[in-house]
Amino acid sequence: MVHLSPMTQTQALDILKTGGNVFLTGEPGAGKTYVINRYIDWLDAAEVSAAITASTGIAATHIGGMTIHSWSGIGVRDTLTPYDLDKIASTEKTVKRIKKAKVIVIDEVSMLDGKTLDMVNAVCKTVRQNPDSFGGLQVVFVGDFFQLPPVTKRGDIMRYAFDSIAWQEARPLICYLDEQHRQEDEMFLSLLQSIRKGSVEEDHFTLLSEQTDIGYENIEPTKLYTHNADVDAYNTEKLHSLKSSSRTFKMAGQGGRPLVENLVRNCLSPEVLELKEEAMVMCTKNNFEKGYVNGTLGRVIGFDQKEGWPLVRLTDGRTLKLEPVSWEVVEDGRVRASIDQVPLRLAWAITIHKSQGMSLDAAEIDLSRAFVYGQGYVALSRVRSLQGLKLSGMNPNALAVDPRVIRQDERFREESATAEETFTEMESSDIARMHEQFVTAVGGRLPTGEIQRQKPEARIAKESTYETTKRLLQEKKTLSEIVKERKLASNTVLSHVEDLLQSEQLVWGDIEHILPDNWSVIWPEIETAINKVGDEKLKPIFEYLDEKYDYELIRLGRCLWRLEQK
Repeated sequence: MVHLSPMTQTQALDILKTGGNVFLTGEPGAGKTYVINRYIDWLDAAEVSAAITASTGIAATHIGGMTIHSWSGIGVRDTLTPYDLDKIASTEKTVKRIKKAKVIVIDEVSMLDGKTLDMVNAVCKTVRQNPDSFGGLQVVFVGDFFQLPPVTKRGDIMRYAFDSIAWQEARPLICYLDEQHRQEDEMFLSLLQSIRKGSVEEDHFTLLSEQTDIGYENIEPTKLYTHNADVDAYNTEKLHSLKSSSRTFKMAGQGGRPLVENLVRNCLSPEVLELKEEAMVMCTKNNFEKGYVNGTLGRVIGFDQKEGWPLVRLTDGRTLKLEPVSWEVVEDGRVRASIDQVPLRLAWAITIHKSQGMSLDAAEIDLSRAFVYGQGYVALSRVRSLQGLKLSGMNPNALAVDPRVIRQDERFREESATAEETFTEMESSDIARMHEQFVTAVGGRLPTGEIQRQKPEARIAKESTYETTKRLLQEKKTLSEIVKERKLASNTVLSHVEDLLQSEQLVWGDIEHILPDNWSVIWPEIETAINKVGDEKLKPIFEYLDEKYDYELIRLGRCLWRLEQK
């Protein structure tokens, strides 16, 4: 029998740094997000390329990454034919990012269907031409299977990620965090743990039935509903009931249209935010420096006279001016798309689904229509204590969790205890050597000194190589001047140009000054060649034109051709 000793955040981080596949799990508030952000910062300091992904768009915006569907190129597919696989493996951008990555992080893995994970595994193997799990990448799963399960199409059989072939091949070490950093109430914590064990008793329902009011003064709880229609109706009704005049704040976006649209769709702040004085609001992003986090509640008490930004009084009495912030898709150290909006949403009500990952000050929860495993648990675990909980509805099955998850969770705890025991017995010098071997093997350098901690959106704080090229082009530097200043090959600079144009961070007018004087003659010939042989590779175009134009001109021509196809 394994002694189930808890794993600390430091131990989990040490295990991650060895380069082995890992499943980082634990109860809400155990510090999974903290650990994974520290690991990503360490990889960045070690110059190891990591793909940061998540199972859903909302989760992806929380960590400054992409959905796993977008990153892998599988998109909305629910099956992967040989033709699909071949098409993905010949898509230049997808191939480039999959080959460049050394580590892939998949957050909120509980919401990823096992079939989808198998598809991602197949794509990575094919693109990287490596039969090992995920094509030889270190894969880091992050999540908690007691959270909301995968959503599948009607008629499809749902498989948890841990039931997939990909999971079995990856054989991840389990890091089960057991420290509690969210819940402050021992009785409440005991209730949540009983739900996880499937041992909810009559006393627990009695305890919840007593939660008829919020125990804090001057806090209006956020209502958590199971359905969007209830949320929208309630928020609209409450806003319209306020007598003051409204202010609207419109979202702005930059970058490739599909990526921007995906950010907009999954951002917790609306595209058009309408506010009034006395409106109940919730912060939708973490900003530790300013003193608010995703889920912080407050009330609008006015608007800044100079710029008009909302002034929000938080539940602890502080007043903050909420200015626009950015949500970004970051890949390879550069921003591929971003949106800017005031980080607020109306907070009289929110769905349980959208509340996943939040830590609320106070919530009024209606579980009378809870309809899937985990919904009741996710809702209850949003608050820190019974004082912050008001229960307005309950059905007998609302606290049910999937028996398969309970059984699997027991195995996860045992495997985590074994891993913890193994690493505890190792010398620290041996663990450090494993860290160095991993970093060296993937072409990085072991970081020295203290690792600078960054927020997810600040991982690109230093000017990326693409941003430098973009700045020089906008300063109207010639190609030869950029090559000289950057000490890069011209084809490398042009690859930057190509990506910047495709992601709409540059427009054609930004680069016209680097074109030759006779471009009007060259372009029609290149256009004809691309229409004839396609745009996937430069060599066929070069050969079709009888080697008349060099690869630099052909690459520029392909840039223009692709822009015109959008």
